[in-house]
Amino acid sequence: MIMLTKPRSRALSDKVYTVDELSQRLGVSTKTISRWRAQGLESCRFVAEGRHRVGFPEAAVRRFLRDNKRRVERGAEFSRMTPRQRDRVVQGARVLASQGAGPSETIKRLAEQTGRTAETIRCILKRFDREHPNEAIFPDHYGPLREKTRRRIWEGAQRGESVESLARRFSLSKAGVRRVMAETRLRRIGELPLDHIPNPEFDDAGSERAILGPLPGADDAARLPRVPKELPAYVASLYRTPLLTGEQERHLFRKMNYLKHQAAALRAQLDPRRPRARLMDRIEQLHAQAMEVKNDIVRANLRLVVSIAKRHATRSEDFFELVSDGNITLMRAVDKFDYARGNKFSTYATWALMNNYARTIPNEFARRDRFRTGHDEMLEATADAHADASAEESLQRARERHVQRIMTRLDQREREIIRRRFGLARGQEPLTLKKVGAIMGVTKERVRQIEARAMNKLREAANEERVEYHENHITSQPCHAFLR
Repeated sequence: MIMLTKPRSRALSDKVYTVDELSQRLGVSTKTISRWRAQGLESCRFVAEGRHRVGFPEAAVRRFLRDNKRRVERGAEFSRMTPRQRDRVVQGARVLASQGAGPSETIKRLAEQTGRTAETIRCILKRFDREHPNEAIFPDHYGPLREKTRRRIWEGAQRGESVESLARRFSLSKAGVRRVMAETRLRRIGELPLDHIPNPEFDDAGSERAILGPLPGADDAARLPRVPKELPAYVASLYRTPLLTGEQERHLFRKMNYLKHQAAALRAQLDPRRPRARLMDRIEQLHAQAMEVKNDIVRANLRLVVSIAKRHATRSEDFFELVSDGNITLMRAVDKFDYARGNKFSTYATWALMNNYARTIPNEFARRDRFRTGHDEMLEATADAHADASAEESLQRARERHVQRIMTRLDQREREIIRRRFGLARGQEPLTLKKVGAIMGVTKERVRQIEARAMNKLREAANEERVEYHENHITSQPCHAFLR
């Protein structure tokens, strides 16, 4: 209860504390005093030096201390922690988290180690994570989940892991896990490739039975061609799939595009705020059926890819590369073919394959010629410019020690980004901003910002230790990343 009185300019007979005075007396923050006002600490208003101020009578303070002893002790425990003590709590939590401890276990163990309450430790970690989102210890616990965590939850659910197990593993509620799964599923449905060739008969409800009916002539005994001898196993297996007649080909293309048409229409009805599970089930089912029909078309035309690839292959190892490339072109052609024009798909696919090989094969030869020197004897005769291998190795070790020392100036995330960006780990190649962002679950712009901040720290560290720093000569070797 908050007690308000009329402002008075005369001196009060009872001792009255201002907010700052009471906070110093009890050893708590002014925010804690404000919170206690809402929890029953009586206050009054008075005028001092022409200003209206909030005060706390001595009698009201004594009553609150008597009735809320434990609450006051908890508030004092938190506020009396020095910045250095809070930093130790944060560092301890970071170590435990790196060892696999979750938020609950970390808070419990730190409370036992420091002699503080679990609520005090929780508040410290929560405040740190919110004020330092880029260095958060448990970024998924006190704020929105990272994309990497969402992906891991989804992958666990796809493997059959229960909601209860996922909730325990990621320190979430079961409702939170279900929400992540629904949001991830909705996003994946939004990314489904449902582009199709429209046709007026798709809007005719009476044509659905014919479109989704059985394949014409499917019951007829298909005559398979004789398999030539001494063919590679992959090519021989293609002869087990019969070719499609013109009627069958038209039926499959119409069915595939109709299924995509239906799925796209249902996807447009999804409410992003409250997506219906039954509607998402139906969309996924239609997409799966469309992909099954597409695969039937592709399998029936793989022999066409082989026949065209043989005309362009110059060596046996080139043949299968051309077949692989041609299969991708074939799948793209299936998506773009308009069956309603009356043309045969084999004509369209042949044009697409020939056009693709005419474009890619000259580029491949140009790439090979670029790296073919023909002067191996000149390379073998080149003298070694390193006069003293042992001296160079010693210098290399010294450089690595310098790098490791100045890298300690960075926090864990900065070190990880620098190592991945410049390939500082042995056997690791430098990665692009986009690839590093995908690994760490952040955008490539965020990686660039953290990298810039880390490089500034490294420059300062190198200057302090009088180490020569060459940012423009970064290579995949650890010693050359910053030192020359």
